[in-house]
Amino acid sequence: MDGAGDLSGFSKDKLALIAPTLQGIIDSGVLSGAVTLLWRNGEIAQVLTLGRRDIENDLPMRRDTIFRIASMTKPITSVAMMMLVEEGKAKLGDPITRWMPEFKDMQVLRDAEGPLTDTYPAPRDITIDDLMTHRAGLAYGFTSIGPIAYAHQEALGDVLSSDMPPDAWLAALGKLPLSFAPGERFHYSHATDVLGYLVGRIEGKPFRDVLMERIFEPLGMVDTDFWIPPAKRDRAAVVYRFNEEAGKLLPVAFKLYDAPPAFTGGGGGLASTADDYLKFARLMLNKGEVDGVRLVKAETVDLMTQNRLTDAQREIPFMGIPFWGGQGFGLGLSVITDAEKQAWMGVGTNGAFGWPGAFGTWWRADPVENMVMLYLIQNAMPLEPGSAAQLATGQRMAAMAALPMFQGLTYQALGRG
Repeated sequence: MDGAGDLSGFSKDKLALIAPTLQGIIDSGVLSGAVTLLWRNGEIAQVLTLGRRDIENDLPMRRDTIFRIASMTKPITSVAMMMLVEEGKAKLGDPITRWMPEFKDMQVLRDAEGPLTDTYPAPRDITIDDLMTHRAGLAYGFTSIGPIAYAHQEALGDVLSSDMPPDAWLAALGKLPLSFAPGERFHYSHATDVLGYLVGRIEGKPFRDVLMERIFEPLGMVDTDFWIPPAKRDRAAVVYRFNEEAGKLLPVAFKLYDAPPAFTGGGGGLASTADDYLKFARLMLNKGEVDGVRLVKAETVDLMTQNRLTDAQREIPFMGIPFWGGQGFGLGLSVITDAEKQAWMGVGTNGAFGWPGAFGTWWRADPVENMVMLYLIQNAMPLEPGSAAQLATGQRMAAMAALPMFQGLTYQALGRG
């Protein structure tokens, strides 16, 4: 563990409580391990590597362990699009049909849980803004109930590891009806996967190439990609799921690739490390620039981190819970709007922003505290119809206590909470 320095402002004694607290949860057998990192006021205040990245082979977590970060991919994809918006290649209000004819003349379900044949014509095309705020009317199978949920599974395959090439995947998605009219409500969906492929079409090259050339290489994110090369596989954390019958964590199988896969989902396909993602998080905290590299303007980050959902839209439960009390959603990120009222993302500060991942990974940039918090685990649950209610904060089952404990102890070490 790195010790807290003079600049970080943390209480060393209180910061030291995080490791034994998280270790206790790991020792209980519900969590394989964790890598956490705290950065504040220009320095890394703490890095913890707890538990094992591979239980079966008794391999410990390391600072350079590679994690599947799932929906922590979404903010990166959103920045890629905003770079194109800044360059005048697209506008937030542009209909995506300008580049993606697959989404022309969409039909909308009269009842989001009803028959796929009971539809009406979409009142307008999906816009880039709709994609970035999950108001496109698109869906995920696991965030949906009824026939549309199963139609997604059948047409698109696994939500995070499809083998379909982008054009075929987009064509299949475009044939499904929308769950809601574009702009009507926040409905968590494949919208950011579509956004990533839209970035590729605007640039005229594969989406992965755009990220490599314009974000990962300039920031030095050397371990972030849509696949884990064979030479790096020993550093990868195994994804686990607690099996109730066995009474222990069991590995969740993922397909291994010998080359970058055809499907590079901008909504959840990336793997990364704590230090790699720290570079991106610091970029966002510092309004588009980090270590002398500027990717977007300060006003672009300000735009991304402002709530865009209406009061009525925030009244609608997200994944079965009243998620939006005290927080909102900008362009690819959630943001705390009233720290006293928000309850689902732990202790926080007005203006703090981030977005979690389905395997339990989580990050936050807190501008008031000039702080980045990173929490990386690999704790999976099935991404299938009816499972969404457990996903809202990347927590599930008995392991759900670990993240709020990390959050709470971090702010307590700053004299808060």
